[in-house]
Amino acid sequence: MHVRRVELTDFRSYERVAVDLEPGVSVLVGQNGMGKTNLIEALGYVATLDSHRVATDAPLVRAGATSAVIRCAIVHDGRELLVELEIVPGKANRARLNRSPVRRPREVLGALRMVLFAPEDLELVRGDPSERRRYLDDLLVARQPRFAGVRADYDRVVKQRNALLRTAYLTRKVGGSRGQDLSTLAVWDQHLAHHGAELLAGRLELAAALGPHLTKAYDAVAAGRTSASIAYASRLGESLTADRPALQEALLASLEERRTAEIERGTTLVGPHRDDLSLNLGDLPAKGYASHGESWSFALALRLAAYDLLRSDGIEPVLVLDDVFAELDSGRRERLAALVSDAAQLLVTCAVAEDVPASLRGARYDVTIGAVDRAG
Repeated sequence: MHVRRVELTDFRSYERVAVDLEPGVSVLVGQNGMGKTNLIEALGYVATLDSHRVATDAPLVRAGATSAVIRCAIVHDGRELLVELEIVPGKANRARLNRSPVRRPREVLGALRMVLFAPEDLELVRGDPSERRRYLDDLLVARQPRFAGVRADYDRVVKQRNALLRTAYLTRKVGGSRGQDLSTLAVWDQHLAHHGAELLAGRLELAAALGPHLTKAYDAVAAGRTSASIAYASRLGESLTADRPALQEALLASLEERRTAEIERGTTLVGPHRDDLSLNLGDLPAKGYASHGESWSFALALRLAAYDLLRSDGIEPVLVLDDVFAELDSGRRERLAALVSDAAQLLVTCAVAEDVPASLRGARYDVTIGAVDRAG
């Protein structure tokens, strides 16, 4: 799989730009603030319908414009697919496949499989559990796009259930009856358990498949200084299996157990939206114990593990390294270059071309404000 062409209209700093790309290595060189990451962000949006930098779509639209458009031509197994996305803040985004409208934007997921490593990924190790849940869910959708619907259904249920609990909480505060407010809670419990069990089973299977790839990737990046491992951390307890009926029953039981606490706090306390991915170096958690270099290596290993897992599934994703080499010492640079040099398509961004190992200096693009030009 590779991106043959990407066109942006009113996306971030670009009023209009078109970039033709090739298989193999492409290096985008430009000073900070020129728009290298904006281009990468647009490709990531095609792959995930989300930005790795911001939580809402509004910043993606160029100042003064009302919408942004991304067009991306993707070649896979000799066939070309055109994905077009229109981002309209405050309204429903629109999508087209091969110029035909689709009912929902998420129907384009799977057209572009991409693994992106960016400086923000340090938060995978040091940040909140939400960062690690997002990492798992994005990879889950990349492997099996149907999970985009599962995740959307689950998020909808949690939102509706939270609204019900919040109403009950406020009614209770002013001395009202809570029975009527919670009359439909049992229905939402069933929905949460059903969709939650499906999402949880997918995450458990994914974490188990990802583990060996993570250990191998960290060993390669960090030159075997210590062993890295991951484990799924659910509030339902340890030793869970991906048995969907059993997970559904466990969720229902936990919901019943936490009912009083949920009413008192006005929010849903049970479900995969409260879980985490445990990252460990040796016998210690990476968060709080890993050095800066070890944290970088772990974050990089998580992305490389995702890349290797997709490849083992028969998917050849596009690999992107966004301003990565400037953060690595010379040893890690060379080891990383050796690991990714055979990628079907590798996109590298940097401010200084010399930061990129010589083995990865393929096609070069110079990035200036609002423009991307092929060098040579």
